[in-house]
Parts: sequence; structure tokens; C-alpha cells
Amino acid sequence: MADENNTSQPPVDETPISHPPGERKNSLENHLQHRPNRAELVEKGAREAHARRLAQRQDLPPPAPEDLIKEGVLKEDPRSAEDKYAEAIEDEYAKREGGA
Repeated sequence: MADENNTSQPPVDETPISHPPGERKNSLENHLQHRPNRAELVEKGAREAHARRLAQRQDLPPPAPEDLIKEGVLKEDPRSAEDKYAEAIEDEYAKREGGA
């Protein structure tokens, strides 16, 4: 009975898990020879950071004139009376419809 249990088990894989002999030889040296120099890395980082800042700036909506007046950036609202009236009407409709 013990022989039957041993024969039904799959064989153990004896393959080594390490890389083949020549594959990793000098891989660190090859990597170091082909890496960019410090100036290239700094330039690439500066370009990517600038691109991220521009993308974030484009995603942000412009501040409301009311906020700029409160903060002292503007002295008066630059919008025309018609624009202010149209915005007030939109806000009122949104409140009535439950949107705001």
C-alpha cells in the first residue's frame, strides 16, 4: 500500500531556479555602462516636473472673482453686469432644481 501512494505522486522538479550561467554575467557592468549621466538625469527630471506642473495647472479651474476680491487680489469684480446677472440666474435655477 505504501508503494501505491509513492507512485501516484508527481515527480519532484529538480531544475535549479538560478539563471543560466552566461545570462547574468557582467549584467551590472553592462547596466552601468549604458546608464545616463547625472546631467541627463537632472535635465529629464526638470522637464518631467515642469510638464507635471503644467498639467496640474491646466486641470485647476480659475479662481472665482469673489474669492480674488476677498483675498485682496482684485479690487472689484471684472465681470460685466450682464455676466453677473446670467450667473445669478443659473445659480437660482440650480437651487430650484436641487443641483446646488
